Amino acid sequence: MAKIVMYPADNRKDTLDWKAVQGQHVTAVQRNILVLGSGGREHALAWKLAQSEGTHVFIAPGNAGTAQVGVNVDVKPSDFEAVKDFCLKQNINLVVVGPEQPLVDGIVDFFKNDEALKAVKIIGPDKRGAQLEGSKAFAKDFMEKYGVPTAKCFKVNKENLNEGYRFLESVKAPYVLKADGLAAGKGVLILNNLQEAKEELDKMLDGKFGAASATVVIEEFLKGIEVSVFVLTDGEHYVLLPEAKDYKRIGDGDTGLNTGGMGAVSPVPFCNSTFLERVEERIVKPTLKGLKTEGIDYKGFIFLGLMNDGGNPYVIEYNVRMGDPETEAVMTRIEGDFADLLFACADGRLDEVHYAKSDKTAVTVMMVSGGYPEAYKKGMKMNGLDNLKDVVAFHAGTAFNTDNEVVTSGGRVLAVTAHGNSIEEARGIAYREVEKIQFEGVNYRHDIGLDLMRMP
Repeated sequence: MAKIVMYPADNRKDTLDWKAVQGQHVTAVQRNILVLGSGGREHALAWKLAQSEGTHVFIAPGNAGTAQVGVNVDVKPSDFEAVKDFCLKQNINLVVVGPEQPLVDGIVDFFKNDEALKAVKIIGPDKRGAQLEGSKAFAKDFMEKYGVPTAKCFKVNKENLNEGYRFLESVKAPYVLKADGLAAGKGVLILNNLQEAKEELDKMLDGKFGAASATVVIEEFLKGIEVSVFVLTDGEHYVLLPEAKDYKRIGDGDTGLNTGGMGAVSPVPFCNSTFLERVEERIVKPTLKGLKTEGIDYKGFIFLGLMNDGGNPYVIEYNVRMGDPETEAVMTRIEGDFADLLFACADGRLDEVHYAKSDKTAVTVMMVSGGYPEAYKKGMKMNGLDNLKDVVAFHAGTAFNTDNEVVTSGGRVLAVTAHGNSIEEARGIAYREVEKIQFEGVNYRHDIGLDLMRMP
């Protein structure tokens, strides 16, 4: 197992001005890997890949933390031509797409249809496959077609609004409304009052979430405990990566507004061998069969957002990339050469690579800016990063200021991850180290993992 090492920021601004070194290929390593994205998920991916022998990792655009495990590149993931130019100039062998938007926009198709990029492998589904996350309606139709257990639903737009009202009246509270398209994690509403649900449905169809809510998926509410299960597939074979449970509400005890995630725990106690076997048989295998039947080219991650209802798994949502902040816990539990695993995935030979995961427990605590998930300040200087031990501090929203000091640059700032022999031990280490980190307005939940410790 890779040792948990903290990579402290050392006030070094390490961003590659790659246009100034065009043609100067990195030749001292065997494999050049480009990770697209700038959050905690991308830092965790880059951190794990950097441990693989013979790899050199670039991150576009990266953050203050990724600069300590690779080289940050001033390229936007949405600028496909710039990504292509960098890959060709710097002899990139593998691209790992972190966020969902480039996948939904078709970056995999762009690579596969460009003759100059034929030698560059890429991890992620094609544009049709990315619709599993890009369109809630597409995903629900796919699940219904291939028998994947999920909540009963009705897809509504302005033309069938009255039918949508009737569906709401036919189900019990709470009422779940989901914008069909990507809405930056804000497109899901859970409401307890029928009239309020109808009013919010009207607002969504009128553009509350822009074009993303031109169609709304109304779902029957699923009761149980949520868990995230991660699959890596080459289209034929698959492996289950470590599962995790994340915490979405801003406040202790799951109170307050929804966020992008305030922490995570892996493994999840109730996610035992029996439950995982049901996940594989009822969800993973039918999903992969459906992708193959539909002719979808899928070489990458499938994030299964599941509800455990009395030991039976139901799909709440598909994501077509790794989750955040779950990745910050999951990556620390993967043993062996992660780059080998991803290259095998891209080559369609995932069954040939040994994969194992640690028995240790990982607990991740997300430190956020004051005011998040609403208005918050940026540019707050961070102190204490050099004093951490026994944890990995994955940077989610950080940057360097003009003095090359690490400052906050987002709502979710830092994901502090610790290992232990139990949830209690790991969270004790994580919270001990979290207390060492200071920046103006810092906020975090104090109860990550407590609910799992209390389970029978």
